Amino acid sequence: MHSYAYVADSRLDETRRALGLQTSGGRAPNPRFFTGFLADSQQAATALLAIAKIAGTRYFQPTTERLRDPVVTCNGDRLRFESFSGCCGVYARLDVLSGALDGEVHDRGTTNVDVNEPLRRALARVTKGDPLHLTVGPDQVEVGTLDGAVVEKKVPLPPRWLRGFAETQVLTSRFDLKAELNPADATRFLRTLPKGRAAVWAVPSGKSLRLSGTASANAVCLAGPNRLETLIPLLRFAKAVRLYGPPADGKPVASGWEVDLGAQRLTLVLSPEVSRGLSGEGAVLDGLAAGDADTDAELIGALLDFEPRVDIADLAERSGLTAGRVKDALAQLGTAGRVGYDLAEASYFHRELPYEGTDIQAMNPRLRNARALVEQNAVSWDGDTAVVGDYRVNGDACTCQWWAEYRGGRGKCKHVLAADMVRSKA
Repeated sequence: MHSYAYVADSRLDETRRALGLQTSGGRAPNPRFFTGFLADSQQAATALLAIAKIAGTRYFQPTTERLRDPVVTCNGDRLRFESFSGCCGVYARLDVLSGALDGEVHDRGTTNVDVNEPLRRALARVTKGDPLHLTVGPDQVEVGTLDGAVVEKKVPLPPRWLRGFAETQVLTSRFDLKAELNPADATRFLRTLPKGRAAVWAVPSGKSLRLSGTASANAVCLAGPNRLETLIPLLRFAKAVRLYGPPADGKPVASGWEVDLGAQRLTLVLSPEVSRGLSGEGAVLDGLAAGDADTDAELIGALLDFEPRVDIADLAERSGLTAGRVKDALAQLGTAGRVGYDLAEASYFHRELPYEGTDIQAMNPRLRNARALVEQNAVSWDGDTAVVGDYRVNGDACTCQWWAEYRGGRGKCKHVLAADMVRSKA
């Protein structure tokens, strides 16, 4: 666990109607990333509450565990608020674009924000026309007096969130737009969803969607439909609702759900099953196993500067790497929370999470075990088939128990990864 301190509590000043979100760091001590007003204040407050609600909810095995705090990034022309549910099965991001910002950008950076219960109550009271002033990253320290005290609040950001950020950016980069609904049709669909946890499929049907027990063309997997309830309060402000997903192959897969609010967007990514967290999908392993990923990531990381849209072709030209190696480097950077993926713009974006000294192998035991097998010279070849210890690898399939249980649904097993590593060096 990584701990760090806030300079004060986040709060809404009732007199000035100013919202102050305290931060825990950035590129300079206690920096200010942005100060100003948010347009459509009621809409913005409702969306921020949705982000906070996701962070405070466990959809699988609910507990009384304390709330986790969202992450905020200033990319210059926008602010992004991100969070995971307590079970890591739902990822949420609010993008506040330049059209909804009326203020000054002082710096670019990422930090963790404290959204406490008094702030939640204050946001819930914001009505249409109320000014909503946002300060991200004040550079002052509050001193305690008889009227109050300085609060230095240490908050752990779970390592599982970091794995979730890494997996989500890889998974969503494989998604395509499957359907778009108008707000009325989206409202009818979401309000009639079943309450069960079983995975169903949302299939485009005319201007709306229908549920099916089987996948078909353009179908989007929907596991635990109740996990979309957070979107309902925002539909009164919506311009459209869009669905994203990978090609359907009949197996439960992750899905993306975006509410277009005009100058703001709220996106949810749902894991393939309620009991599965996005942090365990194994999507990053291919990129991490690539032979030059470490060196390439160092080079690509040095070229990033909190861009709201990372241009892979531009990075390839500037770095001298192929587009494929740039993508592998971004996967490596994602394991440290340094890049995310924006479905609406089909592009990566740069951020820096407050993690230091990240041990990639410790976070990915299959990767660590695969490298150990390679170092032990445990990989040999029988024609096109790799023999790894007691198991045989043919393509992405293996005779081990992991493959028998998941059939590639949670990424490659250690034996397949080890075979890939040896093959790439041949």
